[in-house]
Amino acid sequence: MNIRSFESRDTDAVIALWQACDLTRPWNNPALDIQRKCAVGDDLFLVCEEDGQITGSVMAGYEGHRGWINYLAVAPGLRNSGLGRRLMEEVERRLLALGCPKINLQVRQGNDAVIAFYEAIGFSDDHCTSLGKRLIPDN
Repeated sequence: MNIRSFESRDTDAVIALWQACDLTRPWNNPALDIQRKCAVGDDLFLVCEEDGQITGSVMAGYEGHRGWINYLAVAPGLRNSGLGRRLMEEVERRLLALGCPKINLQVRQGNDAVIAFYEAIGFSDDHCTSLGKRLIPDN
């Protein structure tokens, strides 16, 4: 198992992983999400590769105030293997090296298994409401 920075050759496999994990939404074009992330730097966009297959991913960002986690994905057959925890440990290590004091993330309502995962690795409910505004439509 090799956790490494994303490379452009990973694009199709990462999108397929996100689709298998039900992370994509019609209003977010995953190819554009990847292009946008790579345009600002891919050092916080990690993949896990095993035997030539992409089995996990995490996309993070840091703007100087908070780190953000997006697209944490583990291949369905490898869930509960510790891979999600390892991806989060690595991205947290990289964020900490940048001086990031806190990480935020969003989980869709009703996704109790994912909430339980994050709570098990030290996250807690900030009791905030997430608001969004689309500036550029993807479709």
